[in-house]
Amino acid sequence: MELTGSQIVIECLKEQGVDTVFGYPGGTILNIYDELYRHPEIHHILTSHEQGAAHAADGYARATGKTGVCMATSGPGATNLVTGIATAYMDSTPMVAITCNVGKALLGKDSFQEIDIAGVAMPITKYSVIVKDITVLADTLRRAFTIAKSGRPGPVLVDITKDVTAATYEYEPKTPEKIEPFTERITEEGLDHVVSLIQESKRPYIFVGGGSIISGASEEVRELAHRIQAPVCDTLMGKGAFPGTDELYTGMLGMHGTKTSNYGVTKCDLLIVLGARFSDRVTGNAAKFANNAKIVQIDVDAAEINKNVVVESSIIGDVKEVLKRLNARLEPMHHDEWIAEIEAMKEKFPLKHEEGLTGPFVIEEIYKATDGQAVITTDVGQHQMWAAQYYRYTSPRTLLTSGGLGTMGFGLGAAMGAKMGRPDKTVINIAGDGCFRMNMNEIATAVRCGKPLVQIILNNHVLGMVRQWQTLFYDHRYSHTILNDAVDFVKLAEAMGAKAVRATTREEFADAFKFALNAGGPVVIDCQIDSDDKVWPMVAPGEAISSAFTGDDLKKKQEE
Repeated sequence: MELTGSQIVIECLKEQGVDTVFGYPGGTILNIYDELYRHPEIHHILTSHEQGAAHAADGYARATGKTGVCMATSGPGATNLVTGIATAYMDSTPMVAITCNVGKALLGKDSFQEIDIAGVAMPITKYSVIVKDITVLADTLRRAFTIAKSGRPGPVLVDITKDVTAATYEYEPKTPEKIEPFTERITEEGLDHVVSLIQESKRPYIFVGGGSIISGASEEVRELAHRIQAPVCDTLMGKGAFPGTDELYTGMLGMHGTKTSNYGVTKCDLLIVLGARFSDRVTGNAAKFANNAKIVQIDVDAAEINKNVVVESSIIGDVKEVLKRLNARLEPMHHDEWIAEIEAMKEKFPLKHEEGLTGPFVIEEIYKATDGQAVITTDVGQHQMWAAQYYRYTSPRTLLTSGGLGTMGFGLGAAMGAKMGRPDKTVINIAGDGCFRMNMNEIATAVRCGKPLVQIILNNHVLGMVRQWQTLFYDHRYSHTILNDAVDFVKLAEAMGAKAVRATTREEFADAFKFALNAGGPVVIDCQIDSDDKVWPMVAPGEAISSAFTGDDLKKKQEE
């Protein structure tokens, strides 16, 4: 059947099972939006800003495991997607961004709202292309979805000239290509080598990253840990791949990881790395990272092997598929003495925080009130680290946060996307006041959507994480990090149609959160916390993770 380019776009989305799209219309993409008007089976969420649309598509993808879709017009509409696309790229989120450009005849003439968005997005996408010929439109869109989901997932951008959206061409429906786990490079020799390293180990440690969640390997990770009796730590992106309530779990690794994880990895003789890329925030001084251990790295992306840390052995392939084969080859093992040593560390180095209304208290209260079953989204900074430390994630896709790019303003859009994808879940976004300012206009979108959503603002009236660094490493020179203005987030939220509450004590927060969980719509809670609350433990930049210190350690050192 002969269809317009706009109709082909919509039919391709339906082919791929797309039920929700986030976007913002404009001149060059009007033909697609006009066709979208005729298809209520695709739910379109009009965000307040294109960046919010990209973050929402990202959050939808992370919460569901499906491919998120966002759309924008040319010029500033397309460039406003860039931060969200880069966020998805750094964290390997499958996303397809569809933009439209000026007509083919106007390209390269500095036409109104013309920009080479395919060129702009090239370094931050798996694939970026402009479609100037309707005969390749359908196949290009189909390829975009395949690329976004296959191997190591990531965002793809498809830019379409306006004349292509109006032209007509024969369209033939196709069944989407089935995407199989990547196993081509898994070898018997590689598996045998890893098995022998595990069997020889006396102090094994398992380090879990976001790749374990992407591959759906949670059950296999748990089986491996208990089969070889090894403690488990994780990255920020790996939260929930291994239950935070499990007896073998020791917490996050790295700059703000637990002392138990940091010391344990430093002492272990074998580190099994599952879908993690050895970020600088994890390794600290890479030359001093896990020097007592042989390192095994399992990752779907060959480019990550030996990139940041040189490893003893590696297997390139889907984490779930690799672990299935490894677990089948491993007999149960016992490392009672090693586990006893780790347990002693847990008792000696527990996470603890100050009295009063603090970030950690708020996170603990959220955990108790939701029984650990909520989907938590965050922005970036102190609140993000507290959310990683004090909420126990027991299942994958329940912490959605910008790990690689560290995007302020990510959380609220991601929370909307998560709620659209998982309407059965309680969704809570945790932000600092600095982050909330970035994209707080999306509260209006949340209200319009009418979905229950809780926005927590840990309001310390400063840029908290930057201030922490200024306190510790810049001799208390607080250069432009104090937010000493008269912004009232409660009034702002109410002006956008949401319900809002301010909390200054633990009791007030407990009451406010109970209200928010039962309000039936978006609620903003403005939590007033101290400007100098800090995230502990911490590893100083450039230092080994074994040098992790707390506020108490700092006081003792200053008293000496």
